[in-house]
Amino acid sequence: MPVYTYRCEACGIQFERHQSFTDTPLKTCPECRKKALKKVITPTKIIFKGSGFYATDHKSPSGDSSSTKKADKKESAPKEPAPTESKPAKSESSE
Repeated sequence: MPVYTYRCEACGIQFERHQSFTDTPLKTCPECRKKALKKVITPTKIIFKGSGFYATDHKSPSGDSSSTKKADKKESAPKEPAPTESKPAKSESSE
């Protein structure tokens, strides 16, 4: 059953209550007995991060994800050799 948070607009008390989806929302405050209760919308407590929801999703045998292997291959690609000229290179600080 979900947990709902209620707040009384009259006395300011805030509390949680286990209720079914089909139960009617509470309206009467248990402290001041006024009909001033409102449901408080709270963010969920579950956060999903990453490309998969489970540790076994899309993992390589070594434990690295396939996306990091692709990035490593791009970084390890051979680079073009620097041009060798007899002229001295201009430095940026000589302006």
